Amino acid sequence: MPNVCGRRDIKFDTGPRDHQIPSAMVSLVVALIPCLSDNYCVLLHHPESGQTAAIDAPDAEAIKAALAERGWRLTHIFVTHHHNDHTGGIKALKAFFGASVIGPAAEEGRIPELAVPVSPASKLTFAGQPVEVIETPGHTIGHVTYYLPESGMAFTGDTLFSLGCGRIFEGDAKSMWQSLSRIAALPDDTAIYCGHEYTLSNGRFALQVEPENEALKARMKEVESLRAAGRSTLPTLLGKEKATNPFLRPQSRAIRARLGLEGAEDWQVFGRLRELKNKA
Repeated sequence: MPNVCGRRDIKFDTGPRDHQIPSAMVSLVVALIPCLSDNYCVLLHHPESGQTAAIDAPDAEAIKAALAERGWRLTHIFVTHHHNDHTGGIKALKAFFGASVIGPAAEEGRIPELAVPVSPASKLTFAGQPVEVIETPGHTIGHVTYYLPESGMAFTGDTLFSLGCGRIFEGDAKSMWQSLSRIAALPDDTAIYCGHEYTLSNGRFALQVEPENEALKARMKEVESLRAAGRSTLPTLLGKEKATNPFLRPQSRAIRARLGLEGAEDWQVFGRLRELKNKA
């Protein structure tokens, strides 16, 4: 069974079972919950306190069923951005559990039931460990990424995908590249959880723009095997993304040559890649 190992030699099961993330102070159980057609909600549970967080809330019924199956009660909802496929379940979950809704201050008024608006200056904790808020606008104007440094996890919503990135709806190529660069500055062994299962289609595009990338070709074999078995490709590791995801690789000579942008700024190469992916 394929596993992804993080900085603490954590084994991430890519099947239906939950996995446990130890840190210096707390131990979290992580569950990846499929929602809608290709969305994910991530549940974080602290067994000692009973605190349970959802990262985004695409579908209240799917999340309630996953919580009931595990005997967990939702206490927090961390929202990455305002799009309905990430917020559609908030009202029902809030009404049922009374969970605290945390989300980007820049999108206050666009996120239902938002009680705790946050920014990079916010001092957040969950189950006794810090939660850093990273501004990652571009997909939406106020999009944020949540980073748990003690557990080595980042929740990137629709900014960084496995082998891809989100469409640019409310920002521009330069701001989106700056957002991706903030995520790329995290440790390479950070486990990345994103909002959608797009890895297979993203990888096919990646092979078109950097077919000589041996690490990418090897990774796509793993991805194809996982998806053929109906299994998730998440979490991914940031180091793997930096080696194989073209949207984190605008410095690649092969990509630049293929696009005819040898002398361009990184953000310009990124922007051209995003334009090509939009048409793919």
